[in-house]
Amino acid sequence: MTSVPTPIPSRTQYVLEEIKRRILTGRFTPGQALVETDLAAQFGVSKTPVREALKTLAGTGLVVMSQYKGVTVRMVDADMAREVYDVRLLLEPEALKRAVRRGASLDAARDALTRADQAGDTAERSLANREFHRALYVPCGNPLLGRMLDEVRDQAALVSAVAWAADPSWEREASEHREILRLALDGDADGAARALHSHIASFVRRAFPEVEEDFEAAPEAQKEDGQA
Repeated sequence: MTSVPTPIPSRTQYVLEEIKRRILTGRFTPGQALVETDLAAQFGVSKTPVREALKTLAGTGLVVMSQYKGVTVRMVDADMAREVYDVRLLLEPEALKRAVRRGASLDAARDALTRADQAGDTAERSLANREFHRALYVPCGNPLLGRMLDEVRDQAALVSAVAWAADPSWEREASEHREILRLALDGDADGAARALHSHIASFVRRAFPEVEEDFEAAPEAQKEDGQA
């Protein structure tokens, strides 16, 4: 049986992924102008795939398109952090709780944690950390919930990149990741959800103290059978 060849990524997809990687690893900084002609020359393509890639990135919230200023990397401030992390706090712990309760495999999360520990640079570690979080919520059993979290994933990574550049906290976060995974693997759905909530909230509070009043401690898990 003849195997189907893997499609070659389009120029637009290549440019899109490369610009995103540079933004999320801090090579392109918030507020920096992204000029089509310059990017086209860097990537060895015409302006068309660059323009299409920038439009897609604007849709995900990583860049801002202005009639007067052109395209710039999105600025990160307390308001942005509040919006993005509020969504994560509402949805991500619940998704993890559901994944644990349904006995979903968390092998991908374990693998991502190992890759983060073995990463050779901040770019690799950042990518592995993102995959760790995604591996916790994707097997929740509700594809729509997973897609909703995917939609804020890049913006959350941009907030993290800015925070890490100012105050690296890799080791603390790695320790918290290990505890979240331990609780999840032990089948403690409520404990894992609370630990994840605390992890997300404490990170954004450290990075943006202005939002601390919005992110209180994780609420106590409700008892089974709907009891208060």
